[in-house]
Amino acid sequence: MERREFITLLGGAAATLPMTARAQQPGKVRRIGMLIPFSENDPEVQARLAALKQRLQDLGWTDGRNVRIDYTFTGENTERIRIGVGELVAVAPDVIVAYANPVVAALRQATRVIPIVFVQVSDPVGSGFVASLARPGGNITGFHNFETAIGGKWCETLKQIAPGVRRAAVVHNPDIAANVAFLNAAEAASASLGMTVTAVGVRAAADIEPGLSAFAREPNGGLIVAPNPINLTSRELIIASAARLGLPTIYPYRFFAQGGGLVSYGFDPIEMYRGAASYVDRILRGANPGELPVQLPTKYQLVINLKTAKALGLTVPPSLLTSADEVIE
Repeated sequence: MERREFITLLGGAAATLPMTARAQQPGKVRRIGMLIPFSENDPEVQARLAALKQRLQDLGWTDGRNVRIDYTFTGENTERIRIGVGELVAVAPDVIVAYANPVVAALRQATRVIPIVFVQVSDPVGSGFVASLARPGGNITGFHNFETAIGGKWCETLKQIAPGVRRAAVVHNPDIAANVAFLNAAEAASASLGMTVTAVGVRAAADIEPGLSAFAREPNGGLIVAPNPINLTSRELIIASAARLGLPTIYPYRFFAQGGGLVSYGFDPIEMYRGAASYVDRILRGANPGELPVQLPTKYQLVINLKTAKALGLTVPPSLLTSADEVIE
């Protein structure tokens, strides 16, 4: 048998080891695989990865000493994600940290054995990743992004900060079940707010400007930007397009408002990555991921950019300013 064939067979055998056997290997340098559907140069991504790595070190896992961390940056392209998943599963790491719904969906098809800890995943039950939040079952657990009902809260907050908005477009990826659920929640909440909700489907960055421009042809519009890899990677384009088209917009994360977006309502992803490190630690020490409950965010932040509000001709209600966690002037 040739050496290459032997290594391939060995890797395949490791990928099918029971999770308990994979955990019980003292003295071995453990291997963590990370699959990120963003650019390696994105400062937000690097900040989150640094938080995870630091927390791992606090828990006794130092990259290059007793653990090896392999990073795979695929961008948001579906085919590159599929290839990255195949390459990562082939080397059979002890645990994989997976970022966002499209990555977890691809990993779930590729392995039911390697433990997976997800971060920033929405509706993991509805997406078929786990059996329940309390007892995920299988090889997957992690940290829940936004609950479906947040779509209604985004719609309500947009109406509060821009009362003139009568039409709201949810900028989402229709291939992500959780994004569709946010759209449905916004639609359910819109009638009582005197609004109508429509969909702007975005499967690639090239879809953003045409979709927003078409929506802006009619007056009294605003945007709800759903969390997904394309929207996060293209955040500067979305913020600039919303400003150019005069569309009040609510975003899912603070860094959108910091970058010039009107308002954001969401949680701090850094804390989620620290939590993910704690789950990786427990799995490396023998815990079964199927018995680790999926964790939800415990604190949400409302951030308002007053400079952007002024440029859009909006006067932010004092009640909203009082309830804001941060006001950017």
